Amino acid sequence: MITTVIPSTDRRAAGSLFGLAYGDALGKPTEFLTVAEIVRRYGPSGPRELEGDPAQVTDDTQMALAVAWALHDAPALTAEAVEPLLRQRFVDWSVSPENNRAPGMTCLRACAELGRGARWQEATVADSKGCGANMRVTPVGLLDVDLDTLAGLAQLQAGLTHGHPTGLAASELTAYAVRLLRDGAALPELPGLLTARAHEQRTVYRGDWLGDLWRRPGVPTAAEFIAEGWDDCLRVFGRLDAALARPDDGGDPCRLTGEGWIAEEALATALLCALRHPDDPVAALARGATTAGDSDSIAALAGAFVGAAHGMTAWPAAWSGRIEYADQLTALAAALD
Repeated sequence: MITTVIPSTDRRAAGSLFGLAYGDALGKPTEFLTVAEIVRRYGPSGPRELEGDPAQVTDDTQMALAVAWALHDAPALTAEAVEPLLRQRFVDWSVSPENNRAPGMTCLRACAELGRGARWQEATVADSKGCGANMRVTPVGLLDVDLDTLAGLAQLQAGLTHGHPTGLAASELTAYAVRLLRDGAALPELPGLLTARAHEQRTVYRGDWLGDLWRRPGVPTAAEFIAEGWDDCLRVFGRLDAALARPDDGGDPCRLTGEGWIAEEALATALLCALRHPDDPVAALARGATTAGDSDSIAALAGAFVGAAHGMTAWPAAWSGRIEYADQLTALAAALD
């Protein structure tokens, strides 16, 4: 069950969901190219037009849709109600013929175990903090729920496949960033607000959502387990602050905040792209797609952030009819806006 938010004339949920898909589609053809190759193909401003009809997305959008539909169908937004629906959506995605977009091995491994019925705390890849944890969490940030529920849902959906504490913390922060922007926070406020949240939550382990996920050899307490994840996020926020303190040289943002293959770097580098182009949403996507790192995930998250800030007016009107899964994005956005 998705709880409807206060009606918004600028359709911020739609802007965020479509923005994620648009960034994913622009970054899809550049993900495994060097910056020099991207510039040769698209020019110095990077890709700024959707390719194909429809423009194809990657597993980033496919899994974000899986999360969104699980939330949509849940009779209650609790761990007990949502976990089986997330499990089924993830397993269905893993065996779908449309799962042919170079999906991450962590997700595939975990989904195979989930499909065999393993407890999710045992099915997850315990040492993985890949960006698959937070590339799909945007729908959680668009729910009208209290922050404890938002945090629990964000960490739960991450934990089913990525069991490292940094994947959990970065997913919560990604969802929280979307929530802040949807509720009217300005993009330049995000680094400070997210840093404050990381300090505040540093030793908070959400056992009612995560169960015994924290129990690992050499980990004495749940608080110490989760603190590792928040500390990783705080370190990358330090790099983000340092990058923002310098003039923008127009180069690859991955040089400053990381290539985005891991969750905290995907968050920070996507934020950097959004913050470099707060009033030019398409440029934020193009900047994310013009990187040497995980271009589709970086651009997708940048699109989710800028779209939550600006709504559907951020994007060219013709794009909404050209993106893959437009019908699902439209239906889910209508339930959320």
